[in-house]
Amino acid sequence: MPLPVTILEPGRSEKHYWRDLWTYRELFHVLAARDISVRYKQTVIGILWAVIRPVLTMVVFTVVFGKLAKLPSEGNAPYALMVFAGMLPWQFFSTALSEASNSLIGNSHLISKVYFPRIIVPTSTVIVAFIDLAISFGILLGMMIYFQFAPSWQIILLPLFVLIGFAASLGPGLWAAALNVKYRDFRYVIPFIVQFGLYLSPVGFSSSVIPEQWKIVYYLNPMVGVIDGFRWCILGNEAQIEWTSVFVAVVSTTLLLAFGVRQFRKMERSFADLI
Repeated sequence: MPLPVTILEPGRSEKHYWRDLWTYRELFHVLAARDISVRYKQTVIGILWAVIRPVLTMVVFTVVFGKLAKLPSEGNAPYALMVFAGMLPWQFFSTALSEASNSLIGNSHLISKVYFPRIIVPTSTVIVAFIDLAISFGILLGMMIYFQFAPSWQIILLPLFVLIGFAASLGPGLWAAALNVKYRDFRYVIPFIVQFGLYLSPVGFSSSVIPEQWKIVYYLNPMVGVIDGFRWCILGNEAQIEWTSVFVAVVSTTLLLAFGVRQFRKMERSFADLI
């Protein structure tokens, strides 16, 4: 494939930005493949980290919420299976947001020397998060076989909620990446947001335990609708889904994505100078 030729002219980055995004589409693959290699390079157990982290979290949540707090599961589904079904979208979101927020700083040598649409960098890290999602989904299939739990027809709608989760990750990720360039101490805020959000989202428990008067406020967290949707697709009729939460998730995710792209493009012109 011939290398793309970039013609430098005044205002080009504004006039041809989205066309350039398509021209440099191969860069998505290159950056994603490099990030995957770097993430597991010189690690003792390599890709098994993607297995150990969600499994240990599931065990802790199952013991704390299921055994000690005696919170209900979704229908007759095993509590561990319910927790892991909620872990899938949350792990995807947390990984994507964390990696995207640091992506521009980690690629400063490219941004300061070479022209390309900068939005490619954080977006490629969100794509990398799909690898962890695929690995975790394999663990989920093993758990379903162990518990002899067969999915229902709703499983075919799972890609729809994956797409919503992708948008929910990309919007805040773009904004965080831009802020991290200008305010370097912002990178310490993201881990706190991820940790705090884990307990505000229905990962270790069912949304059914939330009091009715608080549900509308609770649904403002877009990951509530995504997690509930994942559970509904995986657990089938054992999981009750509130379509209000899904609707709010779609609306809030769309707004967050539009805001993230807008803020990223607004600050993008100064990246090369600040980084």
